[in-house]
Amino acid sequence: MPFPDVSAPVPADVPSDVPFDVLRLALVQEASGLDPAANRARLAELTPPDADLVVWPEAWARDFGESGSDVSPYAEQVTGPFGTELARVAAERDATVVAGMFETSHDAARPFNTLLVRGAETASYRKVHLYDSFGYRESDRLLAGAPAPVVVTVGGWAVGLMTCYDLRFPEMTRLLVDAGAEVVVVPAAWVAGPRKVDHWRTLVRARAIENTVFVAAVGQPAPRYTGHSLLVDPMGDVLAEAGDGAEVLRGEVTRATLEEARRTNPSLANRRL
Repeated sequence: MPFPDVSAPVPADVPSDVPFDVLRLALVQEASGLDPAANRARLAELTPPDADLVVWPEAWARDFGESGSDVSPYAEQVTGPFGTELARVAAERDATVVAGMFETSHDAARPFNTLLVRGAETASYRKVHLYDSFGYRESDRLLAGAPAPVVVTVGGWAVGLMTCYDLRFPEMTRLLVDAGAEVVVVPAAWVAGPRKVDHWRTLVRARAIENTVFVAAVGQPAPRYTGHSLLVDPMGDVLAEAGDGAEVLRGEVTRATLEEARRTNPSLANRRL
């Protein structure tokens, strides 16, 4: 199978009158709580009015709670209260908004860990790699999604979706890039601990460099999680980084930067595997 043409300046299905040189991003590094109604209300409070793409963390609709907690009572359909409010806020802000939730599945005891996209497109992505690592067993309480890429178009940019632990699997990002992704967003609840900030920063930059894509990774803040949301360019340069507290991180991606990176480092074109 031939590899995709990574030099194409814009996805073929984007109308020529759509501006696509710059995409304005906002990464909302906030802590979700245990009250779904309060979390929904904060969508309107904290989603900025002047971004094209706003990314909230994993499990925003309701936090995981204590390790091993049963989250199934808080699962919803994607058209439920959380999805409805996310769509309303996206329309009100004239933006595309991405946020995490627990989605009902065929197993009443184990929902999906799902990202919702509302705004320019309506889409969802079910987390593929569940966090059975560092002493956690996410698969005891959640179901994994099918390993298929989800890429949406925002302002003429192809945006790929993955969640938290997916970041540790380089083939996941490559799958998205092979499907055309130019920006990869990574909502997360990256649990704090020894080496965890270093792993987070290293992996975000590696995924950007090896795939010559922008990576926008947003986490929940300390103390439970690591914070340090990042926007990284295709050469691995950190364009913006949050600290470990609550913060709305802002940044822009430009097509000139993407094209220059892919001319300088044509690794996608040169690969043989």
